[in-house]
Amino acid sequence: MTHAIGLLLDVNTGLAVALFVVLPLAGLAIGGVAVWLVLKQVSKKRSEQKLDETSKRVDEMLKTAEAECKQLKKEAILESKEQDLKRRNEFEQEMKEKRAEQSRTEARLVRQEDLLEKRETEISRKEQSLEDQKKNLDKKTQELQKTQEQVSHQQELMLAELERVAQLTKEEAKKQLTEEILDETRHDLAIEVRNLEQQAKDEAELNAKNIISLAIQRCAADHASESTVSVVPLPNDDMKARIIGREGRNIRAIENATGIEFIIDDTPEVVILSGFDPVRREIARLTLERLIADGRIHPARIEETVEKVTKELDQQIKAAGENAMFEVGIFGLHSEIIKLIGRLKFRTSYGQNVYRHSIEVAQLAGLMAQELGLDVNFAKRAGLLHDIGKAVDHEQEGTHIQLGADLAKKYKENPMIVNAIMAHHGDVEPKTIEAVLVQAADAISGARPGARRETGTNYVKRLEKLEEIASGFKGVEKSYAIQAGREVRVIVKPDQIDDAKAMFLAKDIAKKIESELEYPGQIKVNVIREFRSVEYAK
Repeated sequence: MTHAIGLLLDVNTGLAVALFVVLPLAGLAIGGVAVWLVLKQVSKKRSEQKLDETSKRVDEMLKTAEAECKQLKKEAILESKEQDLKRRNEFEQEMKEKRAEQSRTEARLVRQEDLLEKRETEISRKEQSLEDQKKNLDKKTQELQKTQEQVSHQQELMLAELERVAQLTKEEAKKQLTEEILDETRHDLAIEVRNLEQQAKDEAELNAKNIISLAIQRCAADHASESTVSVVPLPNDDMKARIIGREGRNIRAIENATGIEFIIDDTPEVVILSGFDPVRREIARLTLERLIADGRIHPARIEETVEKVTKELDQQIKAAGENAMFEVGIFGLHSEIIKLIGRLKFRTSYGQNVYRHSIEVAQLAGLMAQELGLDVNFAKRAGLLHDIGKAVDHEQEGTHIQLGADLAKKYKENPMIVNAIMAHHGDVEPKTIEAVLVQAADAISGARPGARRETGTNYVKRLEKLEEIASGFKGVEKSYAIQAGREVRVIVKPDQIDDAKAMFLAKDIAKKIESELEYPGQIKVNVIREFRSVEYAK
């Protein structure tokens, strides 16, 4: 009984424990389900809210995109209109330039027509002059025939008289008379030939002056005023010490890198650069200016700057050669020839820049060739290259003429161009008329007032040599060099030099001056013979 009661109590206790455990678990399950349902509802509401917000955002983005599209469309339309306007302006500008070019072409054609009319007039005048000369010649021929008839008649009379008076044979009298007539005829012919030669010389000189003056008027060139010594200004005298450097290391470095001597003396705030090579001198000048502007002066910086300046100057030299080629209007030159022409920009001769001188000679030769109906391109090419040897005469031995001819041969120039280069100072005979024009253009460019200059010492020596040459001839009393050496006046002794000898003396003096003296342009030899007869009344 007791045992049954105990079992019953144990069962009740187990049920109570089971209920105590199961009931909370069931409550938790029910609560979890409820929470899940609530969370699901809340999540659904949030999803709906997010969907609404997303829809609103998409609508706003669509509106924004539509507005941006409209804006882009407007901008595209505006840009298209601007491009159309730009193209229209460019087209109008191009048409304006073409109209201007057409106007210039028409003006050139008008000038050429005027020139042709002038040439036709000149040809007509010359034809008329030739016709007049022919008529005069016919007239003189008739007069000569009449003279011969008269002479024949006089011969007959003289023969009879001679036979009567001198008791000469007919052959002897005929021989004597013939000699007299020949002497008179020679004298008359000499006078006539001299007059014709003088007339032809005057006409040729007039035509040459017209052609040369026209060429000079159409070719405007700068006068030279360059120096062969470069001077670099300094901001202050303290900069000299920085250029020299500790124990002279900076100045030694820059002199070794450039090959130019730097003269730093008591002259305030300047440094003088001295050297024979003009390109190296220009490199040294630019290098020093950049070092002064930079402020960092030491051997490493000097070498770096010299290398950089050298590369830049090489580009400038090439550009200068191409500019000269384009300015003259010739093409097809070798690239090395173009560089050599550019090097002439830093070369001077008697103070005249050889680069500008070469361009001027090319233009003058081309203009004169055009006036004479010759090969203009050939004349320009020869004129531009005539002094090309001066680009390397500081580096190689020989005259600039021989060096220039060698360079032209090396780079496959026309043999006639080589001849023009060698003949422009009269060293060889010119083979073409264009070579003669290069000679004339070179003389014109060098003789232009202000084109060249020389030192006072050389100028005085040249005048003294000029007077010495003129005074060295027999019969010369005094000689004076005037007009800055452009003319020498020679006063002769009238009892030793007559008028005929004075003419030959002027030619002899001119030839000796040409062979022994170097001078720009030309020198006029003026021989003066003055005879005075003095008597006193007592």
